[in-house]
Amino acid sequence: MVETHSEKSGSATVAPSMVWDAWGVPAGHQPLSAQIRGLLTQVFGISGEPVARRDEGDVPLRPSVLTDADRDGLVDVVGAEHLSTADVDRLRHAGGKSTPDLLRRRETAPQDAPDAVVFPADHAEVLALLRYCAERGIAVVPFGGGTSVVGGVDPVRGQFATVIALDLRRLDTLTEVDPVSGTATLGAGLTGPRAEELLGAHGLSLGHFPQSFEFASIGGFAATRSSGQASAGYGRFDDMVVRLAVATPQGSLDLGRAPASAAGPDLRELFVGSEGTLGIITSVTLRVHPVPETTACQAWSFPDFATGAAALRGVVQTGAAPTVLRLSDEAETGLNLARSGDVGGNPVSGCLAITTFEGTAAHVAARSAEAEALLTAAGGTALGEAPARQWAHGRFAAPYLRDALLDVGVLCETLETATSWANLNNLKAKVTAALTDALGAQGTPALVMCHISHTYPSGASLYFTVVAKQLDDPIAQWRQAKTAVGDAIVAAGGTITHHHAVGADHRPWMAAEVGDLGVRVLRAVKRELDPAGVLNPGKLVP
Repeated sequence: MVETHSEKSGSATVAPSMVWDAWGVPAGHQPLSAQIRGLLTQVFGISGEPVARRDEGDVPLRPSVLTDADRDGLVDVVGAEHLSTADVDRLRHAGGKSTPDLLRRRETAPQDAPDAVVFPADHAEVLALLRYCAERGIAVVPFGGGTSVVGGVDPVRGQFATVIALDLRRLDTLTEVDPVSGTATLGAGLTGPRAEELLGAHGLSLGHFPQSFEFASIGGFAATRSSGQASAGYGRFDDMVVRLAVATPQGSLDLGRAPASAAGPDLRELFVGSEGTLGIITSVTLRVHPVPETTACQAWSFPDFATGAAALRGVVQTGAAPTVLRLSDEAETGLNLARSGDVGGNPVSGCLAITTFEGTAAHVAARSAEAEALLTAAGGTALGEAPARQWAHGRFAAPYLRDALLDVGVLCETLETATSWANLNNLKAKVTAALTDALGAQGTPALVMCHISHTYPSGASLYFTVVAKQLDDPIAQWRQAKTAVGDAIVAAGGTITHHHAVGADHRPWMAAEVGDLGVRVLRAVKRELDPAGVLNPGKLVP
């Protein structure tokens, strides 16, 4: 039986906006530990003393160029109370949360920002806004949680004089639950925590927990092909999508009539991963599952990364994969210990792996026993649940550490890729060398860490974190390293992005990713759906 709902987020449960110049909310920001400060002094000669941040009220913005006529036209769609040209709203929609985004926020020059922020209430208002902006030549940047780390929500004007941010937070309704089919329909503006809260009232869960979970939105997950930390058990977000409602300047699309179909190419695939360049996703029907009855965690140590990767491959290809399956290399394992100390007084050497099993008690017991036998036979040493529980407790906190490092003059950024199991060690070596060489050539040593974050029968993703001393122009410093590593990924046979999406930052490598003909196909689709080119200019499509 299908249950129809109109459950919206009340003020007590709406996720707070992230701070303008860093990740997350103030309560999450913590000073660097004595261990980290000591490591920074030893490696980079940095004292670890933070620089004071500016108040957001002191940040100069480029003046809004929204005309009175266009303001009136937008107000006719959403109402005066749902359009803002206030500096505080414009600043909080001035970009995402990549390291270059945050470094730009710290500059003293006037900041780029959208000329206005609009807050539509539903699909009809989104559709009307897109039609109006296409007619008037106003660029539109869809904005969910603002968590992009690839320039995906930067207010790029392209050829247009005016750009607005279209904030989807009011599309926050759970409209339908179908417990028989195991699906639920969610508004694109719902955040991860609020979606879990609404589903949890029905005994259900989506099980999608990327690092951005606390702030990112359902629409953003779909538009970027997000992959959560429990993807080994529940799949990527695109695996969960059953149906989509999409608004485009040319009209609406309702895609997905059945779990599977042979009615030509699956048009849902045009919009899952389209990053707001072809249309704006307004609601998503998703596969859901019952809230797990029990959870079991286990940590493992492997003597080296290659041994650990081979062990993970064996588990996945056997079909015994846990809900969560991760492996840190030697450098990342060491830094994690420097942050927290050895768990329970037990030293961890080599490479740390994390496994988590969820489901019924019988399922968890059987699956964990099978995986334990495979991992032990492959050279793993069981460490108990404490390190795994500690990882789970702090899994959303890593971006806060990045902010603290930026405050003391340390460059810290992440990037990710994926490849086949046969090419995994080669790709890891090539990316590590590219980062080390590019930053070293600029006069600073680099600490490069890596982990396997997502696994598949045929391959896995590699997630890198790089730390180096900031130079006089840290944005240019990172841009040079990013160019070198992007070229290295392509040359080594990896994808330019596994789950961060393309945005503006990875766009230079899209031709290498999909080929010249593929680029022409993307451009042709965009011309049909967005002939004026107003949707998220400068992103995804070369």
